[in-house]
Amino acid sequence: MLELGALCVRHLQDVDLALNAGECISIAGSSGAGKSLLLRAIADLEPFTGTLRLGGRSHLAFQPWDWRKRVGLLPATSQWWFDRVGPHFPEVHERWLLQLDLSPAVMDWEVGRLSSGERQRLAVLRLLANRPQVLLLDEPTANLDNDRATALERLLAGYREDSGAGVIWVTHDAGQARRVACRQFTIRGNTITEEGRT
Repeated sequence: MLELGALCVRHLQDVDLALNAGECISIAGSSGAGKSLLLRAIADLEPFTGTLRLGGRSHLAFQPWDWRKRVGLLPATSQWWFDRVGPHFPEVHERWLLQLDLSPAVMDWEVGRLSSGERQRLAVLRLLANRPQVLLLDEPTANLDNDRATALERLLAGYREDSGAGVIWVTHDAGQARRVACRQFTIRGNTITEEGRT
């Protein structure tokens, strides 16, 4: 589904990676190793060399906005452009809101009143509303307690199963990597290495 061929971005060199439909892989590494940088390059938000393909088609065959809708990035810190939550969403899935312990009334809230955990959960739902084929998740549960992190893991697993989307999940939590990922990778130095399979 998603293929990286000899991808080079800043200090990361010759990254070869294939993500299958419906598969989740995790990426770990020390602070500054390049985890977020790699996700940004895959989202075509960072200059890179090498090849990047989705369904056999080069990223160059897509309009940038179309690529980023199909290959959706959840950054570590979400951005909000409107005063209220609702206008950020092309459509609202009440079932997803309830799964993440959010009331449908949250759509009428001002963004400024949201906690960091509420922003994080809503940012995930905003991403899923675009129905991406690939999810690039940068520490998606970092601001959540254990129960809400578990709920988010389940929601994302359900989306992956229902849609066949592939997921690249950056996490520092080895236990989470074992729970959510089929394969685990680590960035060390200027390369990425597969560490194991679940």
